[in-house]
Amino acid sequence: MKIMITGITGFVGSHLAEYLIDLEGKHDIYGICRWRSPKDNLTKICHKVNLIEADLCDLSSLIRQCKEIKPDIIFHLGAQSYVVTSFNSPAHTLWTNAIGTLNLLEAVRITEIDPIIHVCSSSEVYGQVSETDLPIKEDCPFRPASPYAVSKVAEDMLAYQYWISHKVRTIRTRMFTHTGPRRGDVFALSFFAKQLAAIELGLGDPVIKVGNLKSVRTFCDVRDAVKAYWLLVNKCKAGEVYNIGGERTMTIGEALNILLSFAKTKVSIKVEQSLLRASDVTLQVPCIDKFKKETGWKPEIPLEKTLEDTLNYWRDELTRFPWKSVTIVK
Repeated sequence: MKIMITGITGFVGSHLAEYLIDLEGKHDIYGICRWRSPKDNLTKICHKVNLIEADLCDLSSLIRQCKEIKPDIIFHLGAQSYVVTSFNSPAHTLWTNAIGTLNLLEAVRITEIDPIIHVCSSSEVYGQVSETDLPIKEDCPFRPASPYAVSKVAEDMLAYQYWISHKVRTIRTRMFTHTGPRRGDVFALSFFAKQLAAIELGLGDPVIKVGNLKSVRTFCDVRDAVKAYWLLVNKCKAGEVYNIGGERTMTIGEALNILLSFAKTKVSIKVEQSLLRASDVTLQVPCIDKFKKETGWKPEIPLEKTLEDTLNYWRDELTRFPWKSVTIVK
């Protein structure tokens, strides 16, 4: 079976590739990769995957690769996925996520191949909900609160439209908060873990900078998430949409306290105004009954292990590459 992954060099894409490699049976894995994409996340598996040069913003490159590879399954994970960055670069975010998805779907249609395509939307499409909306179901109205969320609404609806109009076999997911080793430092818990690791190594002052700690999230480990994605393409129906997420709900501040329980030194906490969003989504609790019913999936990795593994990842990264302790100011 031929499997194509967009965003293979990223956080989720690299974990998915590792999971697929470890499955029984032979799978040829092809990862779309731009010439400038860092390959750090693929260090352990680079010799076991086929990296192919293409770009979501270049339709011709996608047509060429789809025609040559003829994948049976496509996991579309590639995106500009940082909410804060989307406020600073809204046009780039919309172009990469919306037009990039359009290009991929057009490449599949034009080449007349017939893969199952997982299109990874986001829980951010639901925006700020009220307590009466909880837990959030798939029919909850869209209220996008960032350019990133708007781009994901477009991506989500394009996938649906290509199914009803052209029978391109898309399945959409709206993944809620997921984290773990290799998560980018623009996401809260990974950002906190990176700061804590830097403090332990003497690379920063003993102060962890934070944004809004009162936001409520339901957490899932990325390694559980990629198992869910594999079940999705094997058991779920084309044209459908599924919420996927964990079952552990708490505030960001409560999750930070769990992370700090693994600290080797004392730190203080400081709210940084620059880390507060212009418009924030503060309540995300998913209903994942539909997905669980169709696949039998359930999250298994406890949040404590997720956070400890994330901290250990940053301890190792900053020990080897101290310059990574530098954070870009948003």
